[in-house]
Amino acid sequence: MKLVRFLLGLLVPPLGVFLTVGVGPTLFINILLTVLGWLPGSIHAIWVIAKHEEQLNREGRIY
Repeated sequence: MKLVRFLLGLLVPPLGVFLTVGVGPTLFINILLTVLGWLPGSIHAIWVIAKHEEQLNREGRIY
């Protein structure tokens, strides 16, 4: 599932962020960045997904 989220974060940034954190301010920021340009949205999505995975690993919940 982690690989799928990273691929979606790269190809369809808002979908990758939605699958990672759900509906919230992070998703709306990503949608705005994606509207401004695909590259900023993708960079933000990969960063959000990586940070979320890092936090899960720190808490000991590896999926």
